[in-house]
Amino acid sequence: MKVAIAADGHQVSPHFGRCSSYTIIEVKGGEVINREEIPNPGHRPGFLPEYLARHGVNCIIAGGMGPRAQSLFSQHNIQTLTGVQGSIEEVIDKFVRQELEAGKDLCDHHSQEHHQPCAHHDEKTAISSGDKIAVTAQGDNLEAEIDPRFGRSPYFIIIDPQTLDYQAHANPYQELSQGAGIQSAQLLAQQGVRLLLTGECGPKASQVLQASGIRVVTGVSGSVQETINKYLKEKTNEYPG
Repeated sequence: MKVAIAADGHQVSPHFGRCSSYTIIEVKGGEVINREEIPNPGHRPGFLPEYLARHGVNCIIAGGMGPRAQSLFSQHNIQTLTGVQGSIEEVIDKFVRQELEAGKDLCDHHSQEHHQPCAHHDEKTAISSGDKIAVTAQGDNLEAEIDPRFGRSPYFIIIDPQTLDYQAHANPYQELSQGAGIQSAQLLAQQGVRLLLTGECGPKASQVLQASGIRVVTGVSGSVQETINKYLKEKTNEYPG
């Protein structure tokens, strides 16, 4: 049996399509008989299921995956195991011992194949009066582009959706060798943030954000102003795709 694990460094990626690489193992007789690391070849609609099927993959493990992507993998006879967190080594060990279980899917959205934003929770993303929205940004103003990296984002633009006033906070943890995401999550909690819009967010930072009552939407791109305008214009219970 061949298994592909969506990986970001030594950790399982929270997002099957935006991971940096795939760890592919071949398991036979309760042992790993072969292992290789392949870079993510790209995330075009329907491409990854076909690509991994050509590599003989029977199962894919990731933190999160949308229903359409799961359906496409199923069409290629590839089992999906989502909601998985932890180090690659731990996951491989549990899988081989048949102790690995699916958890709560880290991506809750309609179509990951189209880079839809994914909310890392089961609640709605509408926020209450007085709550603030944080957006990861490459610059210190509303015209800045969204930075896809939560913990490594140069700036956090924190906005009051009622008044549209905003403050730009330089990320003091951007250059940390470890723990940048966790420290950044704590910073946003101290600023009264209740909704984070970003490109991607690792599992540990996501856990801290959720524990702090901050809802997370990933897969966001464009400028800060465009993102906020879209959120306020739609006024739906879930962040618009």
